[in-house]
Amino acid sequence: MKLMIVISLVLNIAVLIPVCFGLVTDAAWARESYGDATAARGILLSVYIAIALVSLGLLVRTEPKFVAALLLVQVIYKIITPFAVGTVSNPVVVSNLLIALFHFVTLFFIYRENN
Repeated sequence: MKLMIVISLVLNIAVLIPVCFGLVTDAAWARESYGDATAARGILLSVYIAIALVSLGLLVRTEPKFVAALLLVQVIYKIITPFAVGTVSNPVVVSNLLIALFHFVTLFFIYRENN
């Protein structure tokens, strides 16, 4: 369980650092995947930064219940994403679904260990 938690948290950080950098710098790939810089994209950036910071903090002090809460919120929003976007062909949607699957497995291990 501990290894899965660490991998999930590192995965969050490894994905979100370049994504946040791309959004902040308005990189061409970020515009292509996330659209033009808008207030909504800024709000999404804020959420991404929060997830990255919480993931970093949980790497320092791993508390399975806190990790479970973070990952559960991520799994839910990532599964909802294709419905909200209206497609599964967007690269952000695809990566969200793959990461959600991995985080779901981590959640399973956390649940199994604590019940």
